[in-house]
Amino acid sequence: MTPAGTPPARPKAAVVVSMPFMDIDRPSIQLGILASVARQHGFEVRTLHANLDFAARIGADCYRLLSEHRGRMLGEWLFSVDAFGAAAPDPDGRLLTEFAGDLGYLGPSPEHIRRTMLAIRDQDVPAYLSALIDAFPWHEIGVVGFTSTYQQTMASFALARRLKQRYPAIVTVFGGANFDGEMGPELVRTVECIDYAVIGEGDVAFPLLLSALAGGTGAGTVPGVASRNGDGVVITQPAPPLPGLDGPAPDYDEYFERAEQLGVLPRTGHREAWIPFESARGCWWGAKHHCTFCGLNGTTMRFRAKPAARVIDELAGHARRYRGFRFQAVDNILDMSYLTTVLPELVASGADYEIFYEVKANLTRAQLRLMAQAGVSHIQPGVESLSSHVLQLMRKGVRAAQNVNLLKWARYYGIDAGWNILWGFPDETEADYAEQVAAIPHLRHLPPPATVTRVWMERFSPLYTGADTLPLRRTGPEASYRYVYPEDVDLDRVAYFFEYELDEPLPDTVYRSLDAAVGEWRAAWQSSPPPALTSWWAPGFLQIHDSRGPGPTGTYTFTGPLAEIYRACGDRPRTAAGVRDELRLDLAVEEIDEIFTEFGRRGLMFLDGTLAVALALPAVPAR
Repeated sequence: MTPAGTPPARPKAAVVVSMPFMDIDRPSIQLGILASVARQHGFEVRTLHANLDFAARIGADCYRLLSEHRGRMLGEWLFSVDAFGAAAPDPDGRLLTEFAGDLGYLGPSPEHIRRTMLAIRDQDVPAYLSALIDAFPWHEIGVVGFTSTYQQTMASFALARRLKQRYPAIVTVFGGANFDGEMGPELVRTVECIDYAVIGEGDVAFPLLLSALAGGTGAGTVPGVASRNGDGVVITQPAPPLPGLDGPAPDYDEYFERAEQLGVLPRTGHREAWIPFESARGCWWGAKHHCTFCGLNGTTMRFRAKPAARVIDELAGHARRYRGFRFQAVDNILDMSYLTTVLPELVASGADYEIFYEVKANLTRAQLRLMAQAGVSHIQPGVESLSSHVLQLMRKGVRAAQNVNLLKWARYYGIDAGWNILWGFPDETEADYAEQVAAIPHLRHLPPPATVTRVWMERFSPLYTGADTLPLRRTGPEASYRYVYPEDVDLDRVAYFFEYELDEPLPDTVYRSLDAAVGEWRAAWQSSPPPALTSWWAPGFLQIHDSRGPGPTGTYTFTGPLAEIYRACGDRPRTAAGVRDELRLDLAVEEIDEIFTEFGRRGLMFLDGTLAVALALPAVPAR
């Protein structure tokens, strides 16, 4: 009984936590949004970027290697013993031996890597968790929320387990991409430190759950929440995806304060960290034609975008508040309407932003020019292949010629285009890869792919959901999961990555040839100056200087119709019939096709069926 005159006890605060291996060079937009939304509903919610503490402990360079290379579940394995104790499946470190060939990026030898990783797991991880428990005022906290994307799950479990031991009354709430679909309920069923899991978007569910917990009513009326009930799990029906994105701007104050305190960021001056922003959710292309390999937006594919004015105001507000000008859109795809709203407004404002966006690869030269003027300096265009047949198998909705055209004009306008080549699709052919190998020497002046890799089978992707109708066999969860989760966890239900075998696989030599060609391409880009193919134009006269290597350099000169035909294929992929009609040439389509073929033989054009793209970049910059 409270004595007369004593004010009522203040409700305990909540905290949302981002654990390793979240990127340390940007704050978590999940934490920023959840905290802002919950505060809007009247709750005291803090954020804790605990991933920064682990980076400070093991070193930022080592941390970045572990966060950027997500294969073989190594980040999860490092926290598995602390997450599950005696039930952890791999106390002896067998994962490090079985997958030694995939871990060479971590050190000079398998023995060195093994010693280093075991030391991190057995010494740094326990010390890090103990320091987190001791340093943060957990006694003031009633609810701890963990967001889990990629390899954050085990670290979150490890901290939650220790919190439950020290503060049994704390309520834990988990959510994020790793809890979508059937993954969340299975983890709730088998992992004792989870009290509740939010399945799907948390913007509505999280504040409603906080309200239910504060009122003592439980989660039975909160949409999209899984909780344990005896030996089973109770799941409420998820709410439909948010119809619009009108919530408050994310709050990143704690990230910058913590990053500077730990020495991850400088305390003064210009900040180089990327500031995440969200201008859209879902994927307008995937809603129509789901790319076969993509597992993003498992239950929230419907596309929704913020109003242009709201996007512009958020960027300006973040720039002022966080002394930063580098912005990373977390959108899965650029809203094409922004090409006539947001981007022109940014150009008119004169703002000196540096912006990253994921885009579809069918952008035109004019659109790329506008993006560069607006400050879009980095894109991930989803190129994925230089074969139109493979792109068709992926359902990408673009041709190889469009991909090459995008790489060309992104290079010209100074936009960094990050891309990869994927292989391993049902019904691909040896010719698909032989054609790419043959084309690569002609593309050496364009930015090379970061990797050439076999496509993963991701949960929610058409490769996964439609496996029974495709010429492949799903063979089970990716092999390293069994070194992370205890035996009582159904890996088929919690895994996001799966392994598969094609019914009629291509020989490994096919892919090795492509990998070797790309390796030479990347090596050429390490030279100074890098490879170049440069053109100068005057009416009826064209010169092209070729220094792509590895052979001798030289200059081509073309006049009359040859010069005009080449230039006509410069801005976008063109057909012979289209060029003839535009230039009003007194030549047959077959004759123009022969000219295309000769340009292609010299490596001056990329030919894709009936389409041709002129490969030379104009010498005069940024027109």
